[in-house]
Amino acid sequence: MGWLLALVLTSTSFAPNGAVPNAMVATPCGGENVPPSLHWRGAPPATRSFALLVHDTDAPRPGGFYHWVAYGLHLERSGLNDTGNTGYFGPCPPPGTLHHYHFTLYALDAPVTAREPLTAAQLLARMRGHVLAKAELIATFEKQ
Repeated sequence: MGWLLALVLTSTSFAPNGAVPNAMVATPCGGENVPPSLHWRGAPPATRSFALLVHDTDAPRPGGFYHWVAYGLHLERSGLNDTGNTGYFGPCPPPGTLHHYHFTLYALDAPVTAREPLTAAQLLARMRGHVLAKAELIATFEKQ
């Protein structure tokens, strides 16, 4: 009987449930807008692609705010974040409230194909029925 591995997501940029470093914060909030270094292990053998969503569930708008949408075998495709741009957009919440940033990695049994960059909602719809495993890592940030 073999060991069943779980998909695990880690970062060398921040500790689990820890504050994001200033380098990861969006430029308009005084940071450098540098995406974190992410690493994973334990993907199921049938994995053909990955998807990553970074979601601020505490954002003061319905449905929260997606800061990063990426997909592909090596997350090489950038989708549209909620600023309407591709790529990573770091934390930049209103002052005075602690925000939680959910980094969720999905292992998929099929590649995600699209002619144009996908929004988070479009990516989630295309992933439906194809998720083999998922892992989550949470970071926090509070603008003073």
